[in-house]
Amino acid sequence: MKISGFTIIRNALINDYPIVEAIRSILPVVDEMIVLVGNSEDRTEDLIRDIPSEKIKIYHSLWDPSLTKGGKVLAVETDKARQFISKDSDWSFYIQADEVIHEKYHDVIRKTAEKYKDDLRIEGLVFNYVHFYGNYEYVADSRKWYSKEVRIIRNDPGIQSYRDAQGFRRGTHKIHVKPVEATVYHYGWVKSPKKMKEKLNKVLEFWSDSIDEQVPEEAFDFSQFDSLQHFKGDHPAVMKKRIEEKNWHIDLDISKKKLKLKNKLLYWYEKKTGKRLFEFRNFKII
Repeated sequence: MKISGFTIIRNALINDYPIVEAIRSILPVVDEMIVLVGNSEDRTEDLIRDIPSEKIKIYHSLWDPSLTKGGKVLAVETDKARQFISKDSDWSFYIQADEVIHEKYHDVIRKTAEKYKDDLRIEGLVFNYVHFYGNYEYVADSRKWYSKEVRIIRNDPGIQSYRDAQGFRRGTHKIHVKPVEATVYHYGWVKSPKKMKEKLNKVLEFWSDSIDEQVPEEAFDFSQFDSLQHFKGDHPAVMKKRIEEKNWHIDLDISKKKLKLKNKLLYWYEKKTGKRLFEFRNFKII
């Protein structure tokens, strides 16, 4: 069995993406790692080249500034990256620049991929998600944060990145998947208030046709959340240095839930049963 990892990245330093940690976190699982580096204004490519692994293959791309609506450029670049995957790979493992896999899941990911390698009904593997918010101690647990998404797909050109590259589809059809008992640690909302504001303003260049849609000039207000809880667990080993170097402090009162009545009831049910009702899913579990 052969698994190819792939990712896209642009302006990793400017936007403070943990791309090095993301790549390192799946290197033990994959047989090659495709990194498509966009036209950057910083030392993004140097960051990737400094990772000591012969598995990494770097390619280059020029992002189209006209593809601003709904983050379409992210899907286009993701599909570009997949074109460089070896033809003999069975699976392709997508990792975004702010996602990290804990080393405790490496074995189960490989075993699950091996289990379904020859079952062509299975087009992908869906992962659980935990979304960190503000710092490394808080996780968002309301329904506005997706709880699952596909990150391993069959090496099939008929499967393409969907919308803003959150997931994948075959044309307009949801792909058929099996769950893997592994979790993606999403760190996209872990930055200093100043860096968070800068990143959002920068990313909006590829999310809107209007230059007026900017995050206010002041630092990002992390207190505008609906529901958080304390993280109970340990972070991936590759995140150790980044966590130790954190140079900001955010103290939030997470005792109050800012949810509408309907969402309060659904939140209560989910916490009691472990099941999330009526959640949109970009895939079909079979």
